[in-house]
Amino acid sequence: MNGRVISDLRGRLRVRVKPLSLGPGGFDRLSATLMKYGGVKYVSYSRLTGGILVLYDDTPGKRLFLLRTINEFGDDGLHPVSAKETAPLSVGEEAPLPYNPVWVLFLKRLVLPFPVRVALSVFSAVPYVLKGLKELLWRNRLTVEVLDAVALGVCFGRADFKSAGTLLFFFSLSNYLEAWTRRKSLSVLFHSLKGPDENVWVKGKDGKPVLVPESRLQIGSEVIVQSGGLIPVDGVVESGDAMVNQATMTGEPLPVHKAPGGAVFAGTTVEEGEIVVKASRVGGSTRIRSIIEYIKESEASKSGLQGRAERMADAIVPFNFLLAFATFLVTRNVAKAGNALLVDYSCAIRLSTPIAVLSAMREGNESGILVKGGRYLEELASADTCVFDKTGTLTEARPQVSELVTFPPFDRPEALRLAACLEEHFPHPVGRAVVNQAKREGLSHAEEHTRVDYVVAHGISSAWRGKKVLLGSRHFVFEDEKVPLPPEAEAEAERIAAKGESMIYLAVEGRLAAIISISDRVRYRAKETIAELKSRGVDRTVMLTGDVRATARNMSERIGFHEFQAELLPDDKAAYLSRLKDEGRRVMMVGDGLNDSAALSLARVGVALSDGSELAKDVANVQLLNGRIDALPVARLLAERTTRRIHENYWIIVILNTVFLGLGLLGVAGAGLVSFLHNGATVLVAARASRPFLRPEERLAPKPKEEDD
Repeated sequence: MNGRVISDLRGRLRVRVKPLSLGPGGFDRLSATLMKYGGVKYVSYSRLTGGILVLYDDTPGKRLFLLRTINEFGDDGLHPVSAKETAPLSVGEEAPLPYNPVWVLFLKRLVLPFPVRVALSVFSAVPYVLKGLKELLWRNRLTVEVLDAVALGVCFGRADFKSAGTLLFFFSLSNYLEAWTRRKSLSVLFHSLKGPDENVWVKGKDGKPVLVPESRLQIGSEVIVQSGGLIPVDGVVESGDAMVNQATMTGEPLPVHKAPGGAVFAGTTVEEGEIVVKASRVGGSTRIRSIIEYIKESEASKSGLQGRAERMADAIVPFNFLLAFATFLVTRNVAKAGNALLVDYSCAIRLSTPIAVLSAMREGNESGILVKGGRYLEELASADTCVFDKTGTLTEARPQVSELVTFPPFDRPEALRLAACLEEHFPHPVGRAVVNQAKREGLSHAEEHTRVDYVVAHGISSAWRGKKVLLGSRHFVFEDEKVPLPPEAEAEAERIAAKGESMIYLAVEGRLAAIISISDRVRYRAKETIAELKSRGVDRTVMLTGDVRATARNMSERIGFHEFQAELLPDDKAAYLSRLKDEGRRVMMVGDGLNDSAALSLARVGVALSDGSELAKDVANVQLLNGRIDALPVARLLAERTTRRIHENYWIIVILNTVFLGLGLLGVAGAGLVSFLHNGATVLVAARASRPFLRPEERLAPKPKEEDD
């Protein structure tokens, strides 16, 4: 496959191939090939840019192996993309469900004579034999495919067509169960992610912004996207300037500068700035396809536990052949030696482990928990430190203006009107609180200001009637912009802070005009959430906030944190997460805002609320879909149960198959019975893997109606 290396760092390799060159099945095959070997942690591919990103353990020879594998990837995974493939898809269309093998077996035995059934068995065995030969002769490896091929060969060589038919039936049944579970799980994921029809800002015929449903966007629509906003279409930047995070499309965590003429894609996020995008593709061909690509990448995100189990299972395969050879040398009995090849450990592990992960992801969705891959279940289960952002995460996303203190020459209506006029441009909970308060008081606010600049995590800067206007945090107004803080204002700020409320400050032409006090109810069951996490083994809980220490202390004591960190900027939050990692802590970070994204990406597992910013949700590994923080202990319990079941299934598989192997070697059970017991145990363990992990009383309880008011 022709391509070039565009980034080559320790443990991180990025290769660029021709855009759209890998078909829907091509990436799946390439990803499976790369991740089959130990040390490869993550593989992603962007069909739009042609970028392949591989994260791996930097061991000797690993880089050369990856480059050679990608370079030698055959043309069977490359083909032109047809118009049909660019149309909206639904999960399941790409991999039709196979026929139910139980009905097939019943009909074959009811209708077909024995010689025809034998011929069909030989025909069905050919793909398994070819796979085994490919692994053995082309790749020089002893894997479960080789073991399956040899087991079938032994059965046919002894004219034991009954045992061969039993083997083929259980192979088909295992494939059917895996496909059925995958299809059902991915369908739930797809419909959860698809979500409702969102409203977006577009330029109207008169050039003024108009709010319309996303479903009404057309090719040529000019969409306005501001800081923290999700780009809903593929298109070209018509005007404006912004830093765009394209991690959802390319895997690259650093934002990319976009200016007029630059291409942008649906599902990416504006971190800073504002742009107008002229749509070239809309609707299902953008958002739905990005969802499908995301789901594929989630499947590739195997847990470390899953990878270790599969590698250990593959490592056992050569011993099957050694045992068969040793048995023949001792007994000179071909039948007993053949029985050693009818039992493998890998098949059941490879089937049950991904089924357990997908089943847990499906069950999590039913409880409002979206986990973006198996490895994050393991991280959720093992986290020993949980760090929470305060505003919007521990508090509801519906803050209210509780008090407004003005200073001469400004009065309350004028100050509130000006603050609302500035805040209405930015979709932030505090901004909505100010705008809603102005509406309640019947204050209209005409656009008298010039360009509004949003300084991330600090505040807003603009000009009003020729005067410079600032609206934002204490740090922004008094430290960055050097606005004097009068003694009477300091006293008012201390009084408000003592109540545990947040504040934003309005300054005009270098003078403080008003202090706006924002109160926000603590989220439903926030205190109980922290207590439950502690009971589930999280031995350190931390609250991070940009608020002053008095406000932070008040909140921390009310909810029950071990510790808190106050007066933090976004960089300070990220630095604190780095310190925790250096201490060896396994950190889970919970946030919702644009300024939490750096900290979320640094954590072992990042958790975002569904009512948070689009960037936070993109960066996070887990989403709480209903915006309920009390879903977090449920997610932790689900992850613990999943990890425990994978461990249990592994030992059940090892113990049962060892017993069956012993029965075959001792001659207690014949080849047909050994095959039946082995494959039956595989199906039973797979069924056990798909069972619910949570009891009804452990699931997320409905939120009381009065709490939604």
